Amino acid sequence: MRAALNTSVMISALIKPGGLESAALLLALDGRYELCASEPIRAEYGEVLRRPRFSRWLDPHGVRDALIAIERAALLVHPGNAVTVCTQEPDNRFLECAEAAQAGFLVTGNRRHFPKAYGSTLIASTREFLGVLFQPRG
Repeated sequence: MRAALNTSVMISALIKPGGLESAALLLALDGRYELCASEPIRAEYGEVLRRPRFSRWLDPHGVRDALIAIERAALLVHPGNAVTVCTQEPDNRFLECAEAAQAGFLVTGNRRHFPKAYGSTLIASTREFLGVLFQPRG
């Protein structure tokens, strides 16, 4: 299974180590599913996680280590199609990535910014995504 994680999920994952978003990130780093990213997404992760407003919760060394781990674990894709369906322009980069990776999910904490689905990619909350990831197979 492939999934892209919106920046809101990454922020929550690093701020709340025991939360659902942290679990979703750790599962990707452990290879339980394939995390998908593109250069614009990796750049956004780095830029947003280093913003001064998050420095109260995020240690610069921890952010650096997390970005290195994400870079190592992620499937890097190179989107070819520009997307313009999201109300927040930067969110289109996540749809572009999901489409290029043929990801089953785009996981976000801001579902209102996205359509319910985009092509074969479902837009899901972290809870919904983890529910599918741990759904018994049979």
